[in-house]
Amino acid sequence: MPGKKGYQATRKLRERDQGKRGGNAANELPAGVPGSLAHEAGRYLLSLAVRNYTPDTIEGRRDALKVFLLWAHGRDLQLPAAITKAILESYQRHLWRWRKKNGKPLGISTQRGRLGTLRDFFSWLTKSNLIPANPASELEMPRQEKRLPREALGIQQIAAVINIPDIGDPLGRRDRAMLELLYSAGLRRSELARLEIHDLNRERQTLHIRQGKCHKDRVVPVGSRALQWLERYLDEVRPRLALDASQRALFLTSYGESFNPDVLSRMVSKWIKQADIGRPGSCHLIRATCATHMLEGGADIRFIQQLLGHEKLETTAIYTQVSIEQLKAVHGRTHPAETGKKA
Repeated sequence: MPGKKGYQATRKLRERDQGKRGGNAANELPAGVPGSLAHEAGRYLLSLAVRNYTPDTIEGRRDALKVFLLWAHGRDLQLPAAITKAILESYQRHLWRWRKKNGKPLGISTQRGRLGTLRDFFSWLTKSNLIPANPASELEMPRQEKRLPREALGIQQIAAVINIPDIGDPLGRRDRAMLELLYSAGLRRSELARLEIHDLNRERQTLHIRQGKCHKDRVVPVGSRALQWLERYLDEVRPRLALDASQRALFLTSYGESFNPDVLSRMVSKWIKQADIGRPGSCHLIRATCATHMLEGGADIRFIQQLLGHEKLETTAIYTQVSIEQLKAVHGRTHPAETGKKA
């Protein structure tokens, strides 16, 4: 029988306060009177929902607007008409100077994201005839950095991570199934969290990803090893976690609910740390490892694009730059110092 730290502990977990389950608290905007920046920001976010923007996109823009509104409130800037290009440039410098608790600056992509949200917000205010002109229209964005993603894990490293969960415990078998599926199908954490039972076709060994990034569906293959662990989880574990017969989520928490993507990230980060491979990382590192290993195995980049659900081939092509094994092989065959030819 599992010890207190395993499956038997789920009863105590279920008795905890509902507000302590590890999810994100509602990230509400500051309240504002009609016509104020805060009030119009709420209407702008509602307009995004009406236009069928994804919840993740809306939440990201909510975060960016909240930061700006707090900054503006501290300077007694309450109305849209009070915001000028000079004020937005001052806010841009504020973002550039900002330091996190660890002393590091905000990433360029974060700065660009927050400023881009303001561009769209003030464009919406202009189109709604709430201000005569968009003060953010000529705001110069920070130059985008061109960085490679983290180098993928090696075969032995990913095996070490996948073997971390204790498969003697039912929850460990669930966790092993999640890791195997992440590595096999290259899923995003949000896609893993949203999977439902009927999305898995055991006979065809496929997984239907519904409403992935940019509201796009796709079907991906599930490897034989991952399928074996999924079947073991579905047959042995999930029935014991399902407190509600109407719950359709594929992977269930100790509370019998679907996972919060942030919780999945923390779980995977912990397993990577426990594997002691000398590398930090989370769900995206496993996704990148899946793509890189398939490319190194000879898969066509267009198939990798379809697997990962990338809209543009250029996004998938980044992994060809990370995959060093093929370059090493060419280097070994052609470089004079390696072939024995005189330079």
